[in-house]
Amino acid sequence: MPATLAEIMRTIDRLWPLEGAEPWDAPGLVTGDPGASVQRVLLVVDAVRTTVDEAIELDADLLLAHHPLLLRGVTSIAEDRYKGSLLARLIRADCALIAAHTNADVVESGTSAVLAQALGLRDIRPIVPGADSALGLGRVGRLPEPTTLGRLARRLAEILPPTATGVRAAGGYDDRVETVALCGGAGDSLLGHPAVQSADVYITADLRHHPASEAREQALVGRGPALIDVSHWASEWLWLDAAASELRAAHPELDVQVSELRTDPWDFQVVQ
Repeated sequence: MPATLAEIMRTIDRLWPLEGAEPWDAPGLVTGDPGASVQRVLLVVDAVRTTVDEAIELDADLLLAHHPLLLRGVTSIAEDRYKGSLLARLIRADCALIAAHTNADVVESGTSAVLAQALGLRDIRPIVPGADSALGLGRVGRLPEPTTLGRLARRLAEILPPTATGVRAAGGYDDRVETVALCGGAGDSLLGHPAVQSADVYITADLRHHPASEAREQALVGRGPALIDVSHWASEWLWLDAAASELRAAHPELDVQVSELRTDPWDFQVVQ
């Protein structure tokens, strides 16, 4: 028998508990009838036009997105506005929309943990631990063998899906790195954390000029990590496969698919 959306929601809350979300976040059910049956699920990082098109073309009953479509308040969902247009199309197609955001970041198999595992880090622990020491924001660990900043950046370029902005690094190409701190998505709020400051390198996305500049200047007069900046979308896309595997294990009757569409907002880069 097909599972109901309510049953899938209970599984999602077990895998990525809503109480683990940050106070500012908006995970959970965005649109959909909890009593409706669900047979096909599409996992995406972003609910945007291309991924909504894909979900409708696949005849998916549920679009599970990492980023909430309604993270910030709106006063209208008129169809001449993109959020209203997307919601209307999903509703007409009987496709529900659920977001699993920071509640999926902090779990043991969350976004940062998946990236840390892809790099082969050992002794992995959260940068900011939660009530359970295995849970929390970000991850820090050791590489199996020391390498250089340049080689690590190249390794990330091999692991992550390609984007226009690629992988950027601040530090010497041949600088030795062994201890790695990382945070999938935008992580400059953790730049001053002791676990990040004591690492050889910090990997995250969306690093802005001033926080990155100040972190590098501080490293010149004291201690601080080299920096690697990657695409926000790419840093979290790896998690989709792990999430899909967990959903399939909980609901073998479901057809669970992962979108390979790039929803990074940048299309090309001109190198000077």
